Amino acid sequence: MDFVEMIYKITNNFPLRETYGLTSQLRRATLSIALNIAEGSGSSSDREFSRFLNISLRSSYEVMCGIEVVRRLKYCDDNAISILSDRCDEISAMLTGLKRKLKADG
Repeated sequence: MDFVEMIYKITNNFPLRETYGLTSQLRRATLSIALNIAEGSGSSSDREFSRFLNISLRSSYEVMCGIEVVRRLKYCDDNAISILSDRCDEISAMLTGLKRKLKADG
């Protein structure tokens, strides 16, 4: 949820012409990470939960690509990009670890 908040705050400063482009896409992909974790946590099986985690993981890859676009277009400073990239990498690693744990327990 903190990452979603970070993305929303940073995208508030993007050019208005990006409202329906990069801003919207980054927000939707970031929100998808959190929403799929939440939905999957209510699953009746580890296999179903893992499916939602896969969707979250793919969304995190989408966000990583979006962050790179933001960097190349210089829509925010390098420090913010570094923080976002590190946080997204951390989230991806946690998702991968949780998927492995579910598989090992299942």
